[in-house]
Amino acid sequence: MGLTGGDPSLLRRINSAVVLHAMRGGTLATLTEITRVTGLSRPTVEGVIEGLIEAGLVVETAAEEGTARRQGRPARRFRFRAEAGHLLGLEIGAHRVAAMVSDLDGRVLSTASKEVEPSDCADDRLERLRGTVAELLRRAGVARGSLRAVGVGSPGIVEADGTVRLGTALPGWTGLQLGERLRRSFRCPVLVENDANAAAVAEHWKGMAGGSDDIVFVLAGLSPGAGSLIGGRLHRGYGGAAGEIGALHLLGQEDTPETLLSTTGRPLHPLDEKAVSEVFDLARGGDARARAAMDRFIQRLVHDVAALVLALDPELVVVGGWAAGLDGVLGPLRAELERFCLRPPRVELSVLGEAAVATGALRIALDHLEEQLFAVESTVTARR
Repeated sequence: MGLTGGDPSLLRRINSAVVLHAMRGGTLATLTEITRVTGLSRPTVEGVIEGLIEAGLVVETAAEEGTARRQGRPARRFRFRAEAGHLLGLEIGAHRVAAMVSDLDGRVLSTASKEVEPSDCADDRLERLRGTVAELLRRAGVARGSLRAVGVGSPGIVEADGTVRLGTALPGWTGLQLGERLRRSFRCPVLVENDANAAAVAEHWKGMAGGSDDIVFVLAGLSPGAGSLIGGRLHRGYGGAAGEIGALHLLGQEDTPETLLSTTGRPLHPLDEKAVSEVFDLARGGDARARAAMDRFIQRLVHDVAALVLALDPELVVVGGWAAGLDGVLGPLRAELERFCLRPPRVELSVLGEAAVATGALRIALDHLEEQLFAVESTVTARR
């Protein structure tokens, strides 16, 4: 849609977004440079810059900052103030909660995490998360009021408003209005996303998938989940349940993880990360029964991933979670994908480790900020 007259506030917002986008990344810029990059007139750029200075998003720098002094009157130089606000990325898991805080360019300033018990109720888990956030902000010297957006990665199928429609991994999680509960702690937007989806976003931003736009990230655990990007955009599915490969056993694969990972012929109990880690340690030590159990678990994972690859045809599969630490997981996975898939994707282990979910949540917060500050519809023409 083209803009004609009569809407000066919208025009100012568009022009501000154009200028801010041109100044991202912390490089110093003169009015002439900004005018050239944006295509806006110099008077328009001058007016926008003054407004952004008043809003605290842009600052005029000293003449000698970043450049050598020259004869004559130096050109005025400006930069985007990434320190003008902060973003928060949160992870809520069965065994830990984690948080990281960044500036408005997404540069991580500090991180914090605390252990939680798998049996903790929702109230206790959220209270532990709040304490982690408070400690992180205090240590980083960040005022809570400076937060511009908060991203959250959580197990379960998450509605657009942050309600967990189904969450079997954590006690009391199904039906939890997680977004609403967390918004009481912050005076900024809170965006809740499935943990595997958040990890997929992280891998595309800072991990193995930086050069790929069609990817699958597998968050391997007792009930594995997956997140996928198609054309560089997160694919959630119609109801937010895309990638729930942990439910594939319902389609005829009757063995549960408790049976697959058993070394005694009886279902593994209790079924938790500590018990499973013990099985994996025994397998690495040469125990035949443990090795057979680990092989069964890997084989199930391989079939789950193959089903998703057949449906989506990604360029890359990144494996994270427990499987990222399993010896030999890539070999069987690659072999089975070669067997089942018409065009097998590249398969890699995640390099982000435990930070994947919180990192993706931070990126989701950054994406929201960019939509608010920098996004300009390509169909809208700014008045010059």
